[in-house]
Amino acid sequence: MKAILAVGGHDPASQAAFIEVDRPRPTPGPHDVLVHVAAAGVNPVDTKIFARLTPGEERILGYDACGTVAGLGERVRRFDLGQTVYCAGTLAGPGSNAEYLLVDERRAALAPANLEPAQAAALPLTALTAWEGLFDRLGFTPAAGANAGKRLLVIGGAGGVGSMVIQLGVWAGLTVAATAGRPESAAWCRDLGATVVIGRGDVAEELPRAGMAEVEAVYCTTHMEEHWAAMARVLAPQGAICLIDDPSGPLDITILKQKSARICWEFMFTRSLFSTADMARQGLILDNVARLVEAGTLRTTVSEVLAGLSADTVRAAHLRQKSGTMVGKQVIAI
Repeated sequence: MKAILAVGGHDPASQAAFIEVDRPRPTPGPHDVLVHVAAAGVNPVDTKIFARLTPGEERILGYDACGTVAGLGERVRRFDLGQTVYCAGTLAGPGSNAEYLLVDERRAALAPANLEPAQAAALPLTALTAWEGLFDRLGFTPAAGANAGKRLLVIGGAGGVGSMVIQLGVWAGLTVAATAGRPESAAWCRDLGATVVIGRGDVAEELPRAGMAEVEAVYCTTHMEEHWAAMARVLAPQGAICLIDDPSGPLDITILKQKSARICWEFMFTRSLFSTADMARQGLILDNVARLVEAGTLRTTVSEVLAGLSADTVRAAHLRQKSGTMVGKQVIAI
C-alpha cells in the first residue's frame, strides 16, 4: 500500500520531511477493522508529533479517517465488509496518511450517511475531544437542551475542536461564548451558534462588555497560559475549566482556590493509550455524533479538501496547520 512517512530531523517544508513509500497492507488483529481509507483528517497533533520525532525517526501520521471496511478481525461483531466507517486514530500505531488503516472496532462507528468521506473524516478526533471534554470531564448532560441556563466560554472557537465544542454546547442547551482572533473566525463561530464572540485580547475585560459577566465552565483549546488569569476571573464560583493544550510553562493553580474551581484535562488518546475498560465509549460517542449529523443538528467542520495522497499534499496540509490560521479542519481526499 502507499503511505506517506514523516521523517524527523527536517524542517517540515523540506522535501525530505515527508516521503512516499510502499508498505505491506496491515493484517487485522482479533478486534481490528481494516479500513480502506478514502479521506484522512489533519489536526494540530500531526504537527506536534512531527516536532517530537528524533532525527531519522519515521512515522505515518494522521489521526482521523473515513473509508470502507476491507477486512475484519475474528472477534469483530459491529461491522461488515463494505460498510463505510469513520474513526479517530491512536498514538500506538501507524496513522491514516496511508491507503489502509487498522482500527479497534470499539473506537469506530458507521459514518454519517449524509456526508461524503472527506466531510466525515473531519469529525472523529475533534468530535470525540469536544464530547469527552464537555460531558465526561466538565460533567454537562449530553442531551438536547439539558443544560439550559448555564454558560460556557470556548477559548479558540474557530479551530477544529472549538468548532465542535460550540455546536455540541448549543445542542446541549448551553449559552456559548467564544474567542476568535480574526473577522472570518468570528463569523465562523457565530454561524456555528455562539451567542457571544469576543477577540483574543483581555478576555476578562471583553466578556463582561459583551454582556456575559461570568461562565459556569471554560473549555480552553489553545494558548492556556495567555488566558489563565482571565479564565480564573470570569469563571463562576464552583465552576470548571477543561484544558487540552500543553502550557509553555508552570501555571499558578492557587488563583482558582477561592472559587473551589475544578481543573480537568481532556486527551482523546487516553482510552486507546491505556486500553481502558470503557474504550468502547468512543465508538458509542461517534454513533451519537453520526445521528446528530444526519438529523442536521451538527455539521462537518471541513474547510479545505486537498486532493490525493502524496508527500506534497501532506506537506502542504502540515504547513497550513502549523501556521495557526486554520478555521475548521483540513482533509486529504485519498
